[in-house]
Amino acid sequence: MTSDDLGFRERIRSDIPHSARVWNAWLGGKDNYAVDRELADVVAAAYPQIVDIAKASRAFQARAVRTLTAQGVRQFLDVGTGLPVANSTHEVAQADVPDARIVYVDNDPIVLAHAEALLTSTPEGRTAYVDADLSDVDAVVDEAGRTLDLSQPVGVLLLSTLGHLTPAEGTTVVRRYMARMPSGSHLVLCDTVKTPETLAAQEAYDSGENPPYLVREPVEITDCAEGLELLEPGFGSIAFWRPTEQDPAAVDQWGLVARKP
Repeated sequence: MTSDDLGFRERIRSDIPHSARVWNAWLGGKDNYAVDRELADVVAAAYPQIVDIAKASRAFQARAVRTLTAQGVRQFLDVGTGLPVANSTHEVAQADVPDARIVYVDNDPIVLAHAEALLTSTPEGRTAYVDADLSDVDAVVDEAGRTLDLSQPVGVLLLSTLGHLTPAEGTTVVRRYMARMPSGSHLVLCDTVKTPETLAAQEAYDSGENPPYLVREPVEITDCAEGLELLEPGFGSIAFWRPTEQDPAAVDQWGLVARKP
């Protein structure tokens, strides 16, 4: 075992919950530890809708990606990727557009360990992984530019990710990403809105040694899209954004898809 292997193993802390693994537990995945499942259960007990939110977020992502491929977008930057699950961005995009290019971004070592699953691609397309913090905007975009053509429109995805930053930091980061993108690019954004119930979930999530995850006022999400043009049906519960099922149930995760003029 090399020193690099040891350092990598030390980065994967199995004694402290991690958001990507907790999210994986809510989705019914197996890429998590007992400590992650324990926290997932604590939050779900305080806020049972969290499991529905996790599933609704993945479904919203797929619908948004399909919408953008139908509008001619052929490139995607998925920031805060999380662990691989069914219908990852490249699977959805390349099913419609085989030559689509996708760059995933995350700084979780366990996501990096599973990045191979994210790097499968059609022969015509390309996928890549950037090991970086979402706040390192210029470093992320510069590295993504090795795979993406940044003179052409890009779909930028930040799904259930901004809570790792304060609202002010999150707004700044999202606007910086979109400032680096060309005209015709799109922002796909969603996160948990502040209610008494989601505040209880936030408190439950913060009960361990893991970093906090901050819920948002609706305006703290829409401010991220300042200067962009919202696609119909606008901003609201992601369950109602171009749903494919009849009578979907509202969730406290709100989102939008917006175009850069």
